[in-house]
Amino acid sequence: MEAAEARVCVTGAGGYLGSWLLHLLLSKNYTVHGTVREPSDAKYGHLKELPNPSNLKLVKAELLDYNSIYSAVEGCSGVFHVASPVPSASAEVIEPAVGGTLNVLKACVEAKVKRVVFVSSGTAVSMNPSWPKDQVMDETCWSDKDYCRSIQNWYRLSKTEAEGRAFEFAEANGLDFVSVCPTFILGPILQPAVNASSLVLLRLLKGHDSTGNQCRTMVDVRDVAEALLLAYENAETLGRYICAAHMISTQEMVEILKGLYPNYKYPESTLISLWQLTLEWGGCWLEPRIFMSVVDQCGLQLHHGSREGGAEFPKVAETWMELPSSARNACGLCGKLQKGWNLGLILRRHNAISTAAR
Repeated sequence: MEAAEARVCVTGAGGYLGSWLLHLLLSKNYTVHGTVREPSDAKYGHLKELPNPSNLKLVKAELLDYNSIYSAVEGCSGVFHVASPVPSASAEVIEPAVGGTLNVLKACVEAKVKRVVFVSSGTAVSMNPSWPKDQVMDETCWSDKDYCRSIQNWYRLSKTEAEGRAFEFAEANGLDFVSVCPTFILGPILQPAVNASSLVLLRLLKGHDSTGNQCRTMVDVRDVAEALLLAYENAETLGRYICAAHMISTQEMVEILKGLYPNYKYPESTLISLWQLTLEWGGCWLEPRIFMSVVDQCGLQLHHGSREGGAEFPKVAETWMELPSSARNACGLCGKLQKGWNLGLILRRHNAISTAAR
């Protein structure tokens, strides 16, 4: 790969997924422009410890400041748009998600960027109560924006709206655009602050009882980074992909964590709540007999034959081995660092780039 081809930009470089993506790109000798709010801030110090740090340039940028975004992507052949507002119960999350995404894409067109990989979310797929109950949700399914508004789930609305508008803009402007929708992301933490998804496990380690026995589709953060790079490097990828690995219930999470870290206080019970599952999976009603087969009914179905990465995902426990240790400084938790995980990824292909949310 020529030097010009190996220069890419990563928005949200200091975040949970952004940090791991930088780690991967730098280890493969990419030159990376990473956008952060303030490059001199100590909270980005971990980025200086990544492989080949001389290949990393931190750029001060705000998603709603077009000029700063253009400065970051200028001279890059590819852009990974990872930055996203933190999940919020406020409708104010929508403007930076949509406006920021369009700013990035406009800058990419002006700077003649060759390919954009956009990080969406499984939440932009799964909240659709009108989806046929006997049909698996796949890349053709979009969360129902009106339904999201009606229940005031602004974060899911922001992810759905941003991804849909991005597809429309890319198609109208001839931009090579690929979207990846990761599900519940877990794994070790590089940045000093604990991210929202990791807090779910940390709450279980500290014995919080408020989480019902929900069923989640999870994926290792390092595998998501691999998936994003594959989506960028593979010229045949286009459209929308789901990135997922395992379906797991809260009770199973607790049992696995007990085996790894037996000295913590865990919730005494995680009672099943079909209402919670209905809400979690966008209105799809789950009968008890299919509880542990939720993927096949209204989750994100994983067809082994359609995996385009070759390798298998790590086991669930392997994803979590390093989490308590990597989070202990932020949460006062301690754990024995255990290493060992296998790379794996799943990208489910959807060729219809024009299938955007309307």
